[in-house]
Amino acid sequence: REIARKLGLSVADKPSMACLSSRFPYGQTITADALRRVGVAENYLRDRGFNVVRVRDHAGLARIEITPDKMMHLMEMRDAVFVEFKRLGFLYVTLDLIGFRSGSMDEVLWHKKEKIPL
Repeated sequence: REIARKLGLSVADKPSMACLSSRFPYGQTITADALRRVGVAENYLRDRGFNVVRVRDHAGLARIEITPDKMMHLMEMRDAVFVEFKRLGFLYVTLDLIGFRSGSMDEVLWHKKEKIPL
């Protein structure tokens, strides 16, 4: 990022992107359609100002993770988000109230050992 910034590249402040397969729980079958659906859903939200976003796919339930300061903005457009996510094939659309956190799909592993860190 530092080098990109020094070179004046527009990607210098772009959020890092984990592989889309990290959006699925351990043991869940991941299909090409499911990967596409998650990618399109995240791009839909990014295009609407949610720069830090993850859409976690729990067997057709979309769990949206965004930063807490953007949650009211999402609620203001919840009808449009719901319609788009349903169009993409999600059965349910939810907002994670804790907000975005890297590695949240690993929390199931932590829960088995100890209390989930917030």
